[in-house]
Amino acid sequence: MNEPVQDRLVTLRRSLHRHPEPAWREFYTTAQLVEEIRAIGVDELAVGPDAYDPGDRMAVPADEELAWWDRRAHERGADPELLERMAGGNTGAVAVLECGDGPRIGLRVDIDGLFVEEASGDDHVPDAEGFRSEIEGTMHACGHDVHMTWGLAVLEAIKESDFSGQLVVFFQPAEEVSGGGCPMAKSPFADDLDYLLAIHVGLDHPTGQVIAGIEKPLAMCHVDVTIKGTSAHAGKAPQEGDNAIQAMGTAIENTYGIPRHSGGMTRINIGRAEAGTASNVIAERAHLEAEARGETTELMEYAKAKLERVMRSAATMHGCGADVDVISESPRADSDSELVDVIATVAGSVDGIDDVVPTADFGASEDATFLMERVQEDGGLASYLIVGTDHPTSHHTPTFDVDEASLEHGVSVLVETIRELEHRHPVPGLEERSSTRAEERPVSRSEGEK
Repeated sequence: MNEPVQDRLVTLRRSLHRHPEPAWREFYTTAQLVEEIRAIGVDELAVGPDAYDPGDRMAVPADEELAWWDRRAHERGADPELLERMAGGNTGAVAVLECGDGPRIGLRVDIDGLFVEEASGDDHVPDAEGFRSEIEGTMHACGHDVHMTWGLAVLEAIKESDFSGQLVVFFQPAEEVSGGGCPMAKSPFADDLDYLLAIHVGLDHPTGQVIAGIEKPLAMCHVDVTIKGTSAHAGKAPQEGDNAIQAMGTAIENTYGIPRHSGGMTRINIGRAEAGTASNVIAERAHLEAEARGETTELMEYAKAKLERVMRSAATMHGCGADVDVISESPRADSDSELVDVIATVAGSVDGIDDVVPTADFGASEDATFLMERVQEDGGLASYLIVGTDHPTSHHTPTFDVDEASLEHGVSVLVETIRELEHRHPVPGLEERSSTRAEERPVSRSEGEK
């Protein structure tokens, strides 16, 4: 790497920032990542369906939607062979370094963008310095460009070190719709990991602060509802209609009347509703997009079941039917204190980090919990850490940006944590967990790419 480290990280992050692609549409992004990974040189590289079972994906867009993004990636010059392998929206990759005996460590970073139109003007740094999103209506408004940069830089640093062990980096698609964590967690690449690190930038934590592990991420589910009624003329024959808008109104009102649970906090919301065609037509169709969350996976399941029942009952009350589809979901998984202690100790010695917070409540949802849960069930340790960055506005807003000093902070915390895990392995607490592991499963890892 000829450029100074910080300059190289900034260049890479800005290149990724210019091409944000939403969930399961990350064709050009994956091609960029693969090009970088090949330049680093890894022992195994699996792309798309070689990295996971496509049947385990959630919240996959329609074929015509995927086709537009695939064509765009072709036009941008992405490797046609790679695009063929990603056909149908099978984006993302897993890179593996085999460096001898030692702990098996996973690192999960997410790669998708958001449907947010990025701000323009001299007061928005990405526009002022020439790396604003090139895709209208789409933006890296949550820092996933930073996350990918960290993943690549950590691969390169570990490859160049004398690390002994295995490093598996999951470049996970579709986090924003909770669609990609499940297939990555079910893949053979997640088998028998001793440690898993997941990471996020910012989240209202300033530059120089590190949260070594989150607690209480909310289990969640996305639910789509289609209410089907019967159309009729609103003036001439209203009695012949079954009004989907009436059913939708009842469903919305009753949803917000769902009882809370004594076992803990729940959240339910309807974020989108649309119906009808004209003022003189009894609406025959309505569509709602909703979500349910819970402090635990069990509480989320309670809220989801109540939500589904309300939707179907409201439709029946007005002579309609309802299709209720759970588009995606994710469980709760907390960071392990033994691993949090290691991360906190390491972060405290990293240049530029002046505040280390062992744990903090997350308050939102994340499908990295699928991988965390998988590793923990197999007897390993997992933590989701946050590297702070000063951002001018909140995540998911048109003016979101990061303090690029946090790029080097994140790489240093991750690399030094991986090296510390190598030297401390097994971390206290891991042996007890490992002793309860089931007998080793045979690994049927796809050949992927060598």
